[in-house]
Amino acid sequence: MSAPIAVPVPDEDLVPAGLPAPLPPGERILWQGRPCAFGIAVRVLHARLVAVWFAALAVWAAVPAGMEGGLAGAWRASWQTLAGGTGAVALVGLLGWLAARTTTYTITNRRLMMRIGIALPMTLNLPFSRIEGAALHVFADGSGDIPLRLGKGTRIAYLHLWPHARPWRVSEPQPMMRALANPSEVAALLAEAVAASRAAEEGATPIVIARRPQGGATAAAAGRLTAIGA
Repeated sequence: MSAPIAVPVPDEDLVPAGLPAPLPPGERILWQGRPCAFGIAVRVLHARLVAVWFAALAVWAAVPAGMEGGLAGAWRASWQTLAGGTGAVALVGLLGWLAARTTTYTITNRRLMMRIGIALPMTLNLPFSRIEGAALHVFADGSGDIPLRLGKGTRIAYLHLWPHARPWRVSEPQPMMRALANPSEVAALLAEAVAASRAAEEGATPIVIARRPQGGATAAAAGRLTAIGA
């Protein structure tokens, strides 16, 4: 009778945080981060719009009641709407926190990985050879987004990406690192990593990471991406 064959079990301690498995030899992590929960709640889930909507409903109910019954009448007519609005904003904030908490963006010297999903976590693997370009959008508070333009033949469903997808690009979805606390530094690091990864490839054409400030103007961001062939 032959002896049983021992099957090696991966050591969980060797699996970097935010990744589903250990990195292959020669690959190393350059940066890891996650979105800001406030940015997800406000700019993705529109917490401000939810608050304004319920406030408008409360005023709509309170004004006529207040004209007849004074402040007490206005309060009786609007407190339920205000309570519902408070609960709705709290729920949006919780979803924003969960989305940020369950997300990990990882840049290695070979690829970008996005660990996303609250109920059904998944890891998107984006080798640099699949990334055709990137953009940088910095907001007034200093946080920002980095959408990625993928090469031809690489397509990810918009619903699989959301909320980590560039808004309104449904026909050609673009993955996006959202609500980064230091977007300019991450964009520069990503540009350098792609350039270093593709330095040996002949005929590579530099691609600038386009920065779109809050005002809407476009300027060149620090760092350059290298064009990638299929």
